[in-house]
Amino acid sequence: MTLENILLIIGSYVLGSIPSGLILTKIFLKEDIRNIGSGNIGATNVLRTGKRFLALATLMFDVAKGYAVIFVSSQYFPDYVYISGLICFLGHIFPVWLRFKGGKGIATYLGILLGISFYLALVFSISWLIIIYISKYSSVSSIISSVNVTLFSYFSDIINQNLFFFILLMLIIYTHKENIIRIKNKSETKIKF
Repeated sequence: MTLENILLIIGSYVLGSIPSGLILTKIFLKEDIRNIGSGNIGATNVLRTGKRFLALATLMFDVAKGYAVIFVSSQYFPDYVYISGLICFLGHIFPVWLRFKGGKGIATYLGILLGISFYLALVFSISWLIIIYISKYSSVSSIISSVNVTLFSYFSDIINQNLFFFILLMLIIYTHKENIIRIKNKSETKIKF
């Protein structure tokens, strides 16, 4: 592994770990998003502040993080595309600046998808929109849509890609473990549009 590869991995983590939801709510609302709603720093919880533009900005920033890492690595370090994507995702859910308590990773996951395959990003987005419309649960939409991506990726016959999306799916299920418990207990909050 060269110094450039090491810098790519470090850069992927650092970029992934930028808590855009926390930063934006502190700037515009003078509040800590971790003290609002579910306490999560992601776009869904930012939406609970009632500020849709902040939720959208958080979503866009987090998507951009994932896309940027895949774009740079695919252009200059093609052998490290999946590694850099995974590190970026881990940076988002385990940011060192927040004592390793970050977001659930869905927006960053979408950015990674956009960088790797527009087709799979479309599968995720359409699935998410349909399921959120039916269930009103962001967590359910995220998990099922990620399962769909993993299943659809198997048609590519790219073993590394299939393994990559399976690992991300396991991480997404892990980050939503509390949501799964709340759904089971019928205490999960529904999204209001």
